[in-house]
Amino acid sequence: MSVFAHLVEHLADLLQPLFGASAAAAAIVLFTALVRLLVHPLSRAAARGQKARAELQPRVAELRRKHARDPERLQRAVLELHAEEKVSPLSGCLPSLLQLPAFFLLYHVFSSPEIGGRANGLLSHQLLAAPLGGRWADALGDGGPLGGAGLVYVALFAVVAGVATFSYRLTRRSMAAHPVQPAGDAGGPVPGVGAITKVMPFMSFFTLVTVAVVPLAAALYVVTSTAWSAAERAVLLR
Repeated sequence: MSVFAHLVEHLADLLQPLFGASAAAAAIVLFTALVRLLVHPLSRAAARGQKARAELQPRVAELRRKHARDPERLQRAVLELHAEEKVSPLSGCLPSLLQLPAFFLLYHVFSSPEIGGRANGLLSHQLLAAPLGGRWADALGDGGPLGGAGLVYVALFAVVAGVATFSYRLTRRSMAAHPVQPAGDAGGPVPGVGAITKVMPFMSFFTLVTVAVVPLAAALYVVTSTAWSAAERAVLLR
């Protein structure tokens, strides 16, 4: 954490002439962009995997008709098909999983009063009137939702809501273009697919909860990464 804290402080020093007191917040946004650039090859692979899975839908539908009365055999057959075509059903999760260490680093750095046996100087940095180590609950207790810090969170929630709405429409459009094929009168959906299909369009809205409960620095990471993901998906899946 000490090395990471020094990295953020160094980036903030470099950006200070441009962003003033909000230089550390700008450094976090820049750090997030660097992380997303590093995992971009995996995001491209995940997009290719999603397109490949869509192209396999007719064959999956045939398997569902063939094994409509045997869900376990159906699940094995679908997994075998994905393995045969070298398409991983979980490839879309890799970019998100590989970002977790960066998120947890930010979370711990901006939640710790001391780093390396010294006072954590990063906690003195702010985004406008909101401390980077503070949370939404702190902002509500210090001026309310329309106070200085509260307005920063209002802006973040507005950005997240806008990005989530865009992602929702993008996901619905993608699912409409490549719907899960029915198995027939006697068949049911592949186990778990029905629940995932219903929940998936709303996943981006869960970011609102994350932003509300983590330190502002980690919330900035989440907001920036979510916006990047939405733009990336729009380009890669077109």
